[in-house]
Amino acid sequence: MDPEQKKRIEEIMAGMECEKDFECYKTGFEKLCKTRDTGLPGYVDCLEEKGTICEFQVPFGRGVYCRCPLRVYIAKEVKI
Repeated sequence: MDPEQKKRIEEIMAGMECEKDFECYKTGFEKLCKTRDTGLPGYVDCLEEKGTICEFQVPFGRGVYCRCPLRVYIAKEVKI
């Protein structure tokens, strides 16, 4: 991750609340939910097991999208 990406991640975190206290960031992205880029701005596919509950999940049709600004940035820009 380059310094610009790290700075952007910190900006995103400063502008949001996370019920998991940014566990993904604090673990160096070791504990990161599974997602896939959908191509939709502001969303990624949530690939977590059914029954997982997160404040950023958005059910749609047969799938679930993630709208967590931090996770979306990490998936789309950092490619993790």
